[in-house]
Amino acid sequence: MDSSKPAKAVRDAVEAAAEKVADVLTPDLPGAPGSAAPTVDEPTAPQDPLPPKKEQGAPQTRTPTGARTGAPPTVYGQQGAYLTTAQGARLRDTDHSLKAGPRGPVLLQDHHLREKITHFDHERIPERVVHARGAGAHGVFTGYGTADGVTKAAFLGKGRETPVFVRFSTVLGSRGSADTVRDTRGFATKFYTDEGTFDLVANNIPVFFIQDAIKFPDVIHAGKPHPDREIPQAQSAHDTFWDFVSLHTEAQHHTMWNMSDRGIPRSYRMMEGFGVHTYRLVNAAGETALVKFHWKPKLGVHSLTWEEAQLLGGVDPDFHRRDLYDAIESGAFPEWELCLQVFPDTPEETFAGIDLLDPTKIVPEELAAVQPVGRLVLNRTPTNFFAEVEQVAFHVGHLPPGIDVTNDPLLQGRLFSYVDTQLTRLGGPNFAQIPVNRPHAPVNDMLRDGLHQHAVHAGVAPYRPNSLDGGNPSPAGDDENAFVDVPVTVAEAPKVRANPVSFDDHFSQARLFWLSMSPVEREHIVRAYTFELGKCFHQAIRERQLRCLANIDPVLCAQVAAGLGLPAPEPTVPLADVAPSPALSQLGREWPADGRVVGIVVDPDADLDGVPEVRRAVLGGGMVPLLIAPHGGVVGDLPVQRTFATARSVEFDALLLAGAPAPAPDALPARDDKAGAADVATVDPRVLLLVEEVWRHAKAVGAWGAGATVLERAGVTGTPGVVTAGSGAEAFGAVRRLMTAHRVWERFPASIR
Repeated sequence: MDSSKPAKAVRDAVEAAAEKVADVLTPDLPGAPGSAAPTVDEPTAPQDPLPPKKEQGAPQTRTPTGARTGAPPTVYGQQGAYLTTAQGARLRDTDHSLKAGPRGPVLLQDHHLREKITHFDHERIPERVVHARGAGAHGVFTGYGTADGVTKAAFLGKGRETPVFVRFSTVLGSRGSADTVRDTRGFATKFYTDEGTFDLVANNIPVFFIQDAIKFPDVIHAGKPHPDREIPQAQSAHDTFWDFVSLHTEAQHHTMWNMSDRGIPRSYRMMEGFGVHTYRLVNAAGETALVKFHWKPKLGVHSLTWEEAQLLGGVDPDFHRRDLYDAIESGAFPEWELCLQVFPDTPEETFAGIDLLDPTKIVPEELAAVQPVGRLVLNRTPTNFFAEVEQVAFHVGHLPPGIDVTNDPLLQGRLFSYVDTQLTRLGGPNFAQIPVNRPHAPVNDMLRDGLHQHAVHAGVAPYRPNSLDGGNPSPAGDDENAFVDVPVTVAEAPKVRANPVSFDDHFSQARLFWLSMSPVEREHIVRAYTFELGKCFHQAIRERQLRCLANIDPVLCAQVAAGLGLPAPEPTVPLADVAPSPALSQLGREWPADGRVVGIVVDPDADLDGVPEVRRAVLGGGMVPLLIAPHGGVVGDLPVQRTFATARSVEFDALLLAGAPAPAPDALPARDDKAGAADVATVDPRVLLLVEEVWRHAKAVGAWGAGATVLERAGVTGTPGVVTAGSGAEAFGAVRRLMTAHRVWERFPASIR
């Protein structure tokens, strides 16, 4: 073969596509990096900063003490058309240091060099010890008014709209780690209410590893990379983690959730959130109730397969962040309902025999209904990631009137820890004055000075009582809706370092979770335990964790033991008699397909009939169509978003085949490892690999026309979730119906019942 021919064919195809692509705009697809298209030549004419992209938002322009300024959010951004120093002096050059002659030494008097380098040297702040890897977005919360009977918190009133900022995160990894690791996710929401900021700091798992905050350093030190080698990153598949949780058995319930599919969510948009702790609500009459907070996603709960998560770690480690921002840009705004589980506020602080102060326990939804009280919609991405996502500061003690804490020992420790953390990360006590943290209620706190003080306080008497400032500020009474610490009676008892007896049950709820799973989900749990324990070096740690699994379920223990090549131990405690909770399984229901990504394979040398119609139908259904072709640019008059070289199954929720493209000029094993034996193939091997991966990951596949031959070549024709149709519209309709179940679950084999 003439080695120049494939390269020439690729070059000719690219040049031909480039002639057309300039005339094709795709404003309906997400991912453009800026608000205007770049020019080939460097712009030289001065112009003001470009406006933000249409999907971007910013903190409201409030003063450091909470007053609305009326200015647009762009006042927080850079101003003017010309480059300046930090003090506003215009600069004519920022590419060359000031020197003693062209080849001479750099002069100390170069104040611009020193300012630029000094600021660069200090650009980074300490990352969070936990939840370092995160993504955030702006939105609005609308109350339903259904919580009025249990709390006087005004933001839950009917039709009341409250601006919010939400930050999603992983727990163990550093800022540079991958999104799709197996880990707990944070779901922290800052409500900018008229009565003060409310921070609901939640996780995607409703229970925690520990019951007392004094052990928080222990569990995090155990889960983080080993201190001698700083590996493994962002995962729990190592000795120190399993050493801790197998000895500290109160962690077994959380570990079970983490080993399930909940540990690798498909998207932040398809992730539940839980406040974990029990809070105390107080209504306008002074009556109290205990409550647990839940976030229920509109799109349902959905997870990645283990293989998808591994592929994404290399192909797109920013997958969750990209998915969130692309969905918002596409108008498929992520949405959740805030729900309450309400319990009587009894002296025992228990419900149905479950201790409500134990953060390692849940109350099954079948025992206490989850009642919707409001709707959260995320509709704006950050304008500046550092200023907003990195500098946002949450605290479980940021509470409005009507919501109070309980004596949960983990929650009590968090009330101290969050403020203490911000002092180090954000450089001092005035972190509430950073724009993303500024309250939307008047602030008169008598706090003064300190690093990064942005307020210019008037008056001479920041103390109480005073007469020099006319007695200002005055304490608020009940009529002014002041925050009240609910006067709960504290039982007389000795000071002890101990837990109540009710905290001693470490296995019954882990067994409840296991028994509530479908056969497919149980297979995934066994696989996760087997993988993670298989990565441990010490046999004793594996054996110890198997003893814990034996106390949860003998089938689970036996299956994991078989995978490790070890005998299954006998239980050391009686197995709990618990009823399964169907609400814990992710299977069995249908959900909207909003914001899903549909790949469409096209053959530029064949009839493209039906492709434009399908593309319009996907967009009209609130989803994102990505055309996959042998080359970039355009095919016909349609813009191409992915090529056979760049497309992988993990970024698509479903696949449509509009043709059977022959091997492209770049289908060479030397150029693309996915190409395989292209010289003997009639269909591009990368298309076949794409179909095989999509099928293996149990996603819907549809084809029409010549596309049906690809299904035959891949050997998947007639299998569950694979459809052929007479037209593109018919194929997409069938695929769309399949997508409402998230996956074609029948394709996953299950040996456990």
